[in-house]
Amino acid sequence: MKFLVVSLLLALLQGISSPAAARDADAEPAAPPAFDAELAAELGADDYGMRRFVVVLLKSGERRDHDAETVAELQRGHLDNMRRLADEGLLVLAGPFLDGGERRGLFVFAVDSIEEAEKLAASDPAIQAGRLTAEFWPWYGSAALMRLGAIHERVAREKP
Repeated sequence: MKFLVVSLLLALLQGISSPAAARDADAEPAAPPAFDAELAAELGADDYGMRRFVVVLLKSGERRDHDAETVAELQRGHLDNMRRLADEGLLVLAGPFLDGGERRGLFVFAVDSIEEAEKLAASDPAIQAGRLTAEFWPWYGSAALMRLGAIHERVAREKP
């Protein structure tokens, strides 16, 4: 264990004293990027670069007794619906929770009101079948989330 700690400290010290580290320490700090009014308008950003969203917590519904074939169909419909909403620019973030508990996943919708988000969530076949339920909260976050889907497409090798 001592060897590992000493090795890590030596590696850290070498990195700090390397010519590249010295160059980086002497470099001028990078200037912040200039405000892009066109991008801000495209993303719906306010003066702070923020916008309204609605966060949706998906929970296990009361109908969890579906057979395996129906569960597979509902899951396929759930994923297809998410893809459609993402393609329309309405769903900017989604994903499952990994603990297998009552909380199943979340959506972040780029809409101004809970009522709009409720309509979008109601289009989900798993919610329609009672397999999932949804809770809604208005949220104020970075308008840059609107570009998350485009970045995700560049890093995802496979599509669900």
